[in-house]
Amino acid sequence: MSDSPRSTPASIAPASGKLAIFTPGLGAVATTFVAGVERVRRGLSAPIGSLTQMATIRLGKRTDGRSPLIKDFVPLASLDDLVFGAWDPIPDDAFTAATKAGVLEKADLEPIADFLKGITPMPAVFENRYVTRISGATNVKTGATKRDLAEQLRADIRGFMAKHGATRGAMVWCGSTETYIKPGPQHQTIEAFEAAMAANDDAIAPSMLYAWAAIMEGVPYCNGAPNLSADFPAMVELANRQGVPISGRDFKTGQTWMKTVIAPGLKARMLGLEGWYSTNILGNRDGEVLDDPASFKTKEESKLSVLHTILQPELYPELYKDFSHVVRINYYPPRGDNKEGWDNIDIKGWLGYPMQIKVNFLCRDSILAAPIVLDLALFSDFAGRAGMKGIQEWLSFYYKAPQVAEGLNPEHDLFIQQTKLKNTLRHLMGEEQITHLGLEYYQ
Repeated sequence: MSDSPRSTPASIAPASGKLAIFTPGLGAVATTFVAGVERVRRGLSAPIGSLTQMATIRLGKRTDGRSPLIKDFVPLASLDDLVFGAWDPIPDDAFTAATKAGVLEKADLEPIADFLKGITPMPAVFENRYVTRISGATNVKTGATKRDLAEQLRADIRGFMAKHGATRGAMVWCGSTETYIKPGPQHQTIEAFEAAMAANDDAIAPSMLYAWAAIMEGVPYCNGAPNLSADFPAMVELANRQGVPISGRDFKTGQTWMKTVIAPGLKARMLGLEGWYSTNILGNRDGEVLDDPASFKTKEESKLSVLHTILQPELYPELYKDFSHVVRINYYPPRGDNKEGWDNIDIKGWLGYPMQIKVNFLCRDSILAAPIVLDLALFSDFAGRAGMKGIQEWLSFYYKAPQVAEGLNPEHDLFIQQTKLKNTLRHLMGEEQITHLGLEYYQ
């Protein structure tokens, strides 16, 4: 048996004071998140789906019997210390927005109606050219340049934190998918990016302004959409310079989450893949936005990358070379937030014999996303207090297209991602990382 000493824990600032969680977007995801936290705080509901609130973490050997809750092991912010700020181009308060979104039932919203009505969105940075299908955008900032708008966001952050007595903040993008943008010269250096903001360059989308404002204010930024947002050299450089954690892209909720569960299983058993056809129907604001081909292009990029990265066809050409992968998203208003994902998976086994897997996932998009928002905010705040900065690859567990350092391929296997997340927590808290080798039986 090994009795090697634990490493020294990293210097982690305490989670004292209030934590402001900022959400660009006060639609279905954000209101489901905020309402859920408030119901949990009042003892009305359980935080199902949240690792920070419900998951345990094994420490030491299996025989040690140490498996505390993550929230009891890691000094995370308490739910009672959270305050919520948001921006949205539609001026509805959180109760009105939640009611319109139709995710949570009236019986769940009414007991916390006064709390939700007290959360009104700040005027948003918004341009229809980046999200063409949103109407009713009357709660919008004006400014001579995009730099002016970004400075207004910084002022919003400072003002909100002062008003609510928050000592720290975390920003989680809960807004819509923007039109597809490729990184250009404007995104390569901090100087080029800030000059492009001042010049009102079309390559600078609203989500980038939120990311810049957050980082400049020392607020960790988490990108819940497939937007370019903070995933380019200038923003990574800025985050490292400012000592701020960032992560992204695109919450891993329904169909892609299932892919990161099933695909590792196929690869683990060396079963071949001929094709994977995925189609979705959804009727919420996200579905309406993605009905625009330019916005769908952004989403498609993040959804298509998953299988190739997990299956590594360059290493296993006989099993995975040139498999067919098709993704469709269809806007169907009657479905609302209750998305339906269909997957037809054509696989091959021993001697090349064909088999099929069919998955019909009737999921609730915002119900799956809400605990992700909570976990990302709490873990990112923790990372900041632990002195971590720049890209937080250990949070890739929550994303469809995880942001990684330049030159690295993202890890998409959900189970490897989970191991990376928990081992990062162990490392920061001075515990040995778990390898599952079981070497204690051979020593």
